[in-house]
Amino acid sequence: MKNTEFTPKLITLLKEGITKKQLGKDVLAGLIVGIVALPLAIAFAIASGVSPEKGLITAVIAGITISVLSGSRVQIGGPTGAFIIIIYGIVQEHGIGGLTIATFMAGFIIIAMGLARLGNYLKFIPYPLIVGFTSGIALVIFSSQIKDFFGLQMNDVPVDFIDKWIAYGANFQQINWISLAIAFGTVLIALNFNRISSKIPGSIIAIFLSTALVYFFELPVETIESKFGEIPNHITFPDFPEINFAIIKKLIQPAIVIALLGSIESLLSAVVADGMMGGRHRSNMELIAQGTANIFSGLFGGIPATGAIARTATNIKNGGRTPIAGIVHGVVLLLIMLLFAPIAKLIPLSCLAGILMVVAWHMGEWHHFFALLKSNRMDVIVLLTTFFLTVFFDLILAIEIGMILSSFIFMKRMSEATSIQNTSNMFKSDDESGEILFEQEIPNIPKGVLLYEINGPLFFGASQKFQEVITDLKQQPKILILRMRNVPFIDATGINRLKEICQQLNGKGTTIIISGANHEVKAELLKADLYTMLGKYNIQDNIGKAIERAKEILKDK
Repeated sequence: MKNTEFTPKLITLLKEGITKKQLGKDVLAGLIVGIVALPLAIAFAIASGVSPEKGLITAVIAGITISVLSGSRVQIGGPTGAFIIIIYGIVQEHGIGGLTIATFMAGFIIIAMGLARLGNYLKFIPYPLIVGFTSGIALVIFSSQIKDFFGLQMNDVPVDFIDKWIAYGANFQQINWISLAIAFGTVLIALNFNRISSKIPGSIIAIFLSTALVYFFELPVETIESKFGEIPNHITFPDFPEINFAIIKKLIQPAIVIALLGSIESLLSAVVADGMMGGRHRSNMELIAQGTANIFSGLFGGIPATGAIARTATNIKNGGRTPIAGIVHGVVLLLIMLLFAPIAKLIPLSCLAGILMVVAWHMGEWHHFFALLKSNRMDVIVLLTTFFLTVFFDLILAIEIGMILSSFIFMKRMSEATSIQNTSNMFKSDDESGEILFEQEIPNIPKGVLLYEINGPLFFGASQKFQEVITDLKQQPKILILRMRNVPFIDATGINRLKEICQQLNGKGTTIIISGANHEVKAELLKADLYTMLGKYNIQDNIGKAIERAKEILKDK
């Protein structure tokens, strides 16, 4: 069977053939998703601290690129809410040029992750960590929209979460009631319009209504035009900022965060899509697609992009089953940008704020958050740490600390799962190999021989426990048998600890025999020259042979 791991789904489906009926469904789904994506692309860009056309450019360029190269049949790519706080932070610190370079660098990092087949492993990101920073991002997005939601007359909104709300409190007497009414109406329409029609998104209806009201009645509210000016009705190839080692060094951390966040969200979206339609995506090809999309987005002056779960779900619900739908979605956005930019500039910012409030509400998944608070203490610590660091500091720190904390907790749990026991008088089993013996077959362990069994991986997290148990023996045996039938693997630290123990006990006249190690563990022992240190006859396949070997050594002594 031909390996298709790095073959885009579009190529596979074109070879198999796409029916005219399915093509029609894909075109319709792409049209609907394109309309759904319009306000989101603009809103995400504005919330990220960049001009609205950058969101549209990203949705067009990255959206089409992702669909052409995607490892998923139905993935819809573009700007998402998860990137808002990271983009905003980069723009504030490094400017638009810094964001462009970081996006460009992130693209190459994501491609490298795909080529290294890391797509198979990103699914192991701890669930409490994902929920923690997702809920934190949702709260940050919500708080960032208060100014436009209420139409507050403020110059600059502080970046810090607490300072932001202090500033809001100081300016709440300046509420623009018309802006508030538009924003509140947008939320109501966005949340409830599906009761009238499941095909037409409520956010689009809210935009049309609010824009028409502002235009015809000349309502005194802030619009895209009043804040950002004209929306360009074309896509240009911008001047790319100069890149040197100093800039790369300065932007490597945010680029890695963009890459990690984009990879996780895109693969989560692909998994959700698989569950909805019974498909199976190609995770590593998906990463290559996402990386390429971010490179192109950076080249054309866009912002980071990834797979969008809500838009992908909308695509599936409306009949999209091939990447054609995603391509159509990008083309629709391009046509809107080329033909209707003069109208889009009239959209009130309070309407976009209302849409982002709804996005934040759906993104938060608060029922999962509160459910996790009832789980074990370690998971709660990861959840709350990630959440509060995301809200009160920044996403980069949250992900770093969350991953480190999760790793330490994992190591602790694994070390606790590994046990070293004196089983000289208590072993039994049922394996035909002879490694595990029936109770009635228990041989007589000679005097002066101790038998210790290791259960679990002998890795760096458990190696210290292993050394402490063995070196603190109350009696000094002539022979120590280490039964390793239940050791699935041993790492470099475990090997080093084993060497130290062998040297220490050999110096005291104790011979060490290893029993029942699997092929992988034996291979590591051979590489580490332990066969020479212990003697090849002191590494036996099963406990019976190990005890016979112990008897031979005792005779010689």
